[in-house]
Amino acid sequence: MENRSAAAAALAFLAVAALCCAPGAAELARLQHPPKHDGSLSLLVVGDWGRKGTHNQSRVAEQMGRIGDKLDIDFVISTGDNFYKNGLKSVHDQAFEESFTDIYTAQSLRKPWYLVLGNHDYRGNALAQLSPVLRKIDDRFICMRSFIVNTEIVDFFFVDTTPFQLNYWTDPGKDHYDWRGVAPRGKYIANLLKDLDEAMKKSTARWKIVVGHHTMRSVSEHGDTKELLKLLLPVLKENSIDFYINGHDHCLEHISSRDSPLQYFTSGGGSKAWRGVFQPNKDKLRFFYDGQGFMSLQLNQDSAQFIFYDVSGNILYRWSSGKTGHPRSSTYLDEE
Repeated sequence: MENRSAAAAALAFLAVAALCCAPGAAELARLQHPPKHDGSLSLLVVGDWGRKGTHNQSRVAEQMGRIGDKLDIDFVISTGDNFYKNGLKSVHDQAFEESFTDIYTAQSLRKPWYLVLGNHDYRGNALAQLSPVLRKIDDRFICMRSFIVNTEIVDFFFVDTTPFQLNYWTDPGKDHYDWRGVAPRGKYIANLLKDLDEAMKKSTARWKIVVGHHTMRSVSEHGDTKELLKLLLPVLKENSIDFYINGHDHCLEHISSRDSPLQYFTSGGGSKAWRGVFQPNKDKLRFFYDGQGFMSLQLNQDSAQFIFYDVSGNILYRWSSGKTGHPRSSTYLDEE
């Protein structure tokens, strides 16, 4: 198991390093992560966590280690806001080790971490988190703007959602956003959507999952993100994406689309949570928890099982989906 994880991390590092040396590449970076020998996959998802262990980040990390060992996870996904409150200052910022390396110490979590940037990450030196220098400090940390992780049965499409938010550009207030490599916004988003659409259409994976920081649908503090609903959601529906996974709202939730098979999962409870915030939307709310925790996902050719855990590792909610027919089919059998 450890050899397989080490090999995956090495392959990912080499792929990222090669891509960093190839500016102007038109296609999204694509990494390969082998599944288990039986073809299945297990992983954890956590978001909005980097607070140097405070606000119960350490407690969540401890339970992630326990569940990660139980499920024999293959890797971890971070849905962004990796370092509060204003990202990293540089590749030498001690917050990297204080909020990541020194916190997620369990052996089961010593697997590749695939991360997207959140809005708080963009408020610091965004390029620092994208730098290969951090992987020399802790080789688990694999962060890019937008990229694909292929695991044979699943294609994970990681999407840089922060540039979509117009108010970050037009009304940032006292916050400063590091738009190096992104501006101008319109061209960046147009190219990203084009690349995503092309990659999704080429995908032959049994499952297709999109990971972003910002909410598509949410009943918590931030609610729905109108720019993503207008620009990104049509691409997801056109390409029969199965699940959209995000953070941003500091809660755990599952919402089902009423006009497509798409399912929305928020895992943003990695540290500080927002209690008592609730604003309903038009889609079907299946589960909502305004506390700290994380999510697990187990997949094989025929089924996907999601489980939400609280800060003590207790199971809060379990949902599974079974897919039938051709890999590109949108036929589902789901149960809570």
